[in-house]
Amino acid sequence: MPMEFINQNILLVGLVAVSGISLLWPLFSASSGGGVNPAEATLLINREDAHILDVRENDEFTAGHLPEAKNIPVGQLANRIGELEKFKGKPVIVCCASGMRSNKACAQLKAQGFEKIHNLAGGVDAWVGAGYPVKKGGKNK
Repeated sequence: MPMEFINQNILLVGLVAVSGISLLWPLFSASSGGGVNPAEATLLINREDAHILDVRENDEFTAGHLPEAKNIPVGQLANRIGELEKFKGKPVIVCCASGMRSNKACAQLKAQGFEKIHNLAGGVDAWVGAGYPVKKGGKNK
């Protein structure tokens, strides 16, 4: 009986499977791709002098960002990668609002030879939710 249902509804079963994988993918990619939570990010900043790259748009950055963060929107990253060359062998924490754009930016940086890239899991939203400070304004390091 279950096999008959699957055979008769193969498109529905496939859609459910793809949807499930799509929902769970960020969890797997963040943990396998160097994802760090706000507490782990703070340790990297304090102990290893990690640099922070915020890949949100300028208006999002101005509204509130991690202290000492450098803002390069993900859409401009390929053209501005030279600004980050000096950090190639150093830890870099990449963040956005929720962790999706930064995950894309992490992949771009790794492809360019950056070795110690960490995606801030949950992004700035998780940082703020954990009670960590943010700076407002457009000062870009």
